[in-house]
Amino acid sequence: MRLVILGLLMEGDSHPYEIRQKMIEREMHRFMKMKDGSLYYAIDQLKKDGMIETVEVVRDSNRPDKTIYRITEAGKASFQTLLLEQMEADAPYHHPMHTALPFCHYGDPMQIAAVLRRKLELVEQRTERMRQVYEEHIPIVPRGVLHLMISGYEHGLTTADWLRRLIRDAEDGRLYEIGTPIEAYPPSGTSPDAGGRDPENS
Repeated sequence: MRLVILGLLMEGDSHPYEIRQKMIEREMHRFMKMKDGSLYYAIDQLKKDGMIETVEVVRDSNRPDKTIYRITEAGKASFQTLLLEQMEADAPYHHPMHTALPFCHYGDPMQIAAVLRRKLELVEQRTERMRQVYEEHIPIVPRGVLHLMISGYEHGLTTADWLRRLIRDAEDGRLYEIGTPIEAYPPSGTSPDAGGRDPENS
């Protein structure tokens, strides 16, 4: 959260609500825990630590005051450190289904397929949303931000293809099989290039 706040303030002075809106618009909640309480707490801590400072307080009789912050030189130095630490960080990938998959051959395959189809529908909706977010932001954000968005889109495509193979095996009654590899499955789509087109046909 500290890295995100400092990073967004590197783009320009802002108040907490604007920071939150940028996080939502860029679908950052898909990649990190995002709660209003943790956002405001982190801002308070950054101010106490001298990483950010108040530029002005905008007062409106009909609305709460808006405190606009900017990043300090100390904040810029801290941002560089946090950025590199986050780039180097590694974490194991855990999907909630990973706990169930080793035992799914004992379950009812048709019920499993029904659950997976609902999951697939949600994944397809989220993937389409990530594609839209990517295309909407092409003219307004740096390429580093676009890489984040395309990562979410491509991850969604891969997850959807994985679910389709799993559904097919469940419906065909093959979840119990031993000794047969998972067949290749054609990808459901390709990543759009900077113009939103299929890069293979551009």
